[in-house]
Amino acid sequence: MSIKLECHEANHVCDKNQYKEATFWEKVRLNIHLIYCRACRQYTARNTKLSKAIKNPKVKTISVADKEALQEKLQRELSK
Repeated sequence: MSIKLECHEANHVCDKNQYKEATFWEKVRLNIHLIYCRACRQYTARNTKLSKAIKNPKVKTISVADKEALQEKLQRELSK
């Protein structure tokens, strides 16, 4: 087994690592790849940011009454 990863393999290992499914050896190979591959470092950073956003959502929603009022207003505007 080679220590060098291609980018598509590194992206796959990065995805596995986000879900805690990567083996120790895969993590070592990924980290070595990330040392010299800027594109994969950016992919890993975006992937990590997305995973954190999904785990800790701070989404604010409107109330059901406000939603219905908005739908009625939209229907009125569309029927004109």
